[in-house]
Parts: sequence; structure tokens; C-alpha cells
Amino acid sequence: MIANTPKKARSIRSVIRYLQKFKNALIVIYLDDKTITSPLYSSHIKDIALLHQSGIKVVIIPGARSRIDQILTESNIQWTYNENIRITSSDAMPLIKMAAFDVSNTIMTSLAAHNITAIIGNWVRSRSKGILNGVDFGTAGEIDKIEIESIKTVLNDGFIPIFPCIGWNSVGHPYNISSIHLAQQVAGSLKADKLFFVMQDGGINSNKYVFPENQSLSDNGDIPAMTLEETDEFLEKINSGIIKTNSDKESINVASDILLLKTAKDACKNGVARVHIVDGKIDGVLPCEIFSDLGSGTMIYTSNYGKIRKITQQDIPTILSIMRPFIESGKLLARDESSIAAALDDYVVYEIDGGIHGCASLHFYNDNQAEIAAVAVDESFSNMGIGEKLVGYLSAEAKNKKAKSIFIMTTQASDWFEKLGFYKDSIESLPEERKAIWTPERNSQIYRKTKWN
Repeated sequence: MIANTPKKARSIRSVIRYLQKFKNALIVIYLDDKTITSPLYSSHIKDIALLHQSGIKVVIIPGARSRIDQILTESNIQWTYNENIRITSSDAMPLIKMAAFDVSNTIMTSLAAHNITAIIGNWVRSRSKGILNGVDFGTAGEIDKIEIESIKTVLNDGFIPIFPCIGWNSVGHPYNISSIHLAQQVAGSLKADKLFFVMQDGGINSNKYVFPENQSLSDNGDIPAMTLEETDEFLEKINSGIIKTNSDKESINVASDILLLKTAKDACKNGVARVHIVDGKIDGVLPCEIFSDLGSGTMIYTSNYGKIRKITQQDIPTILSIMRPFIESGKLLARDESSIAAALDDYVVYEIDGGIHGCASLHFYNDNQAEIAAVAVDESFSNMGIGEKLVGYLSAEAKNKKAKSIFIMTTQASDWFEKLGFYKDSIESLPEERKAIWTPERNSQIYRKTKWN
């Protein structure tokens, strides 16, 4: 119990930090139809109610494809899809509208069970998609305008707006619109802090794809976060076949993932800070994603999620806590608060949303050699490539300061440093000042790099 206390304390501090960060934040949640009919639906609704009660403003866009399919089938009405858009005749529209409002009403009723008032509204103005390349899209519509001020009034009054996948034109004619596109448009128009796509099997992970060996993954195999540029690179690798689907898994919907990633990019470009594609089969996925540094699923972002910065005096207790297991295992030399404070300018930390999860230092010697030392990463974040980023950052700093070479001293991480381009060197090559504190009892090995990008 005592051994786990520091880890638990960091988790609790993380929750408190995010409670402060996201108080009065606005999030848009898309629930796909499979999640709404899943065994965990009631659990997700309870979590949404708790988020609302914690002071977060919530907007919900439910997917209704399965319910629409069911009602049209029962009524013997045929439909087709073109570019993932449903095409039906005009006599289907009353049934589509009924199905969309039926799903929205299900969510409103579920929230009412938690004493949460939700409102289903007609806040979307739309127009006919028309005929494209000779294809008549019939009842399908495009979004013209979203009544943002009306939605803000609902939110400020303490209610949760629910959007059915229906839009109306200026004379009241209804159209079927894409729920996923609607979620992106609503989130962008409201400048939401977060947009969630809660999908069955949501996220970009190793269950679906075979990734290159250097791909950073979370413990459960997800790509935890991608910038817009990294998202473009991922899409290019999918299209070129560099990233392939997992042949052991059947029915991997690559088209759905591509659509979600492109939609996430568009949302970020339109002012949404972060978009999360998460798995609706995981209980508690929404609060875990909001109130912890490591949730699940994949986040697309434009804001500064993870960054490297110089250490401050206030950071010292946190980095000592991160270093402690490495010191106890003999991987790092022992350090204390005074020794770190004395070399404060040498240290950097890796910060995620205000929480510190890694550190390293760069020391210069009189002969113009530079040493990267004290590389430590929070064990919960060990698969995210933070250590590589810290070493790369300090290597670039050493280059900018005209170091003739950089070296590290290690007892148990030689393979890792070799992967980063370091080669084994002799103790005699050390600067005299550093050689003076080397001991045969510890027998640290030196690895060096003389060329770097």
C-alpha cells in the first residue's frame, strides 16, 4: 500500500488539476448508435450527468443510423448509400425524422433519470444536397447555419442540448444530415474545448493496425495523441499501404477511421482545441479522458498538449518523485533537492496539461563536451516517446551551443541509447571533471554521439 501511494497521489493531483482546468469548459459528445444500444450505455449517461454536475457544459449529438435502418426496413422502404450518405425517396423522410427524434428522446429520458434536464431542438438550418455528378441525393441535406446564440442560451440556463440528425430549410422542409458532420460543425461553431466521438472500437490502435516499430503507443496499444501534421502523415501511410490493417482482425472499418480523422482535423481547424476518438466499450472512458493525462483512444489536437520547458524551483519535488524508482533500482545516480537546485538551469521537464511526466538535464564541461543525464519518465507514460523527445531536445540544444559531442552514462539502458544513435566509448574519453566522479563500483558505461540532426 505504501509503495503505491506516490502513484495514487499523482493521479489524484491530476484529477484536481483537470477539475480546475475544465471548470465551465464546453464539450460536444457524439454517441454512435452502437454505443447507445450497448450494455454500457447507462454507464456513459451517468458519466455525462456527472460531467454536467461538475460544471462542464455538455452538448450531445446522437447517431441514429441503426434506428433509421430499422424503421425503414419495417416500412419496406428501400435506400442506398453513396459516399456514406443515405439516399432515399421523399416518402422516407417522416420516418427518418421519427427515428432521429426517437433516439434523441431516449437520451433525454436517460438524463432525466439523473435529474438532468436536456432539450431537443431544431437549431440546424439546412438545404438539399441536390444532384452531384448525376446522383440525386434525395432527402440528404447539407448544413447551412447553426443557431449558436439559441444554443448558448440553453447551455447558460443549465440544460443539455441534444441534436437529432435533422435540419430544416427556411420554409420548414426537413433533411437528413450526417450526425458526425453535425458534431464537427456544432463543436466548431461553439469553439468547444473538446469534441468526443464515442464509437464502438473507437481509437487508432494496434488491435486494428500494424504500426512501424518506432510508433509511440499507450499501454493499451492506442496512438494516444496526434497533431494535425501527424494525422496527415498517418492518413498518407494508410493510403500508401505503409500502415496495414491487422490481418488477425476481421471487419476493420478503415473508411470509418479515415472519416473520423479527417473530421477531427476539420474541427481543430475550425477552433476546437482537441478531438478525442474513444472506445464506447470501455466503462468510464469520458471522465478518464477528461480528468487524467492518460485516457484511452486517440486525441487530435492543435493546442500545446505536451511540451518541454525549463525547470522551476517548484518542480523539484515532482521530478524527485519521478526519479525515485530509477534511483532505487540503480538506473540513476542519487540526487536530492539541493543538488538539483544548484544546477537548475541544466534541467528540463516534459509537461502535459500542467502535469510533469519526465525530466532530463544537460551539463557542459570545459573541453566543450556535453552530458545528457537524469533522464527519467513517469512509468505510466513510458510508451509515449517522452524520453526520446527529451534526449532529442537536449541534443539540439547541445548542437546550438556548439558542443563537439554529447555523451551519457548508463548502467542499464545501453540498448535504448544505441537505438537513439549513441555508440559505446571508453571512460578515458570523459572530461577530467566527469572522470573524477566515475567509480568502478557503479561501473557506468559511456555512450557518445558526435553527429546528430
